[in-house]
Amino acid sequence: MRIRRKSKRRGINYSFVFMTANGGQLARITALIEASVIRPVVDRIFPFERTDEALSYVETGRAKGKVVVAVK
Repeated sequence: MRIRRKSKRRGINYSFVFMTANGGQLARITALIEASVIRPVVDRIFPFERTDEALSYVETGRAKGKVVVAVK
């Protein structure tokens, strides 16, 4: 609610988008990526051990693409 009040004072409208995983859609997206029809933009990759740093980086709002945490 605090975010809603702040945005309302500044005349900003926003909405949340909630998504659920859909295997069929993910398969189509995978095919588009593999065919180079779309290209995901990766800003930075962090090793799993630096997950806290990755989250802090995302919170800055300066990421220009996806921030990836590599498990392996």
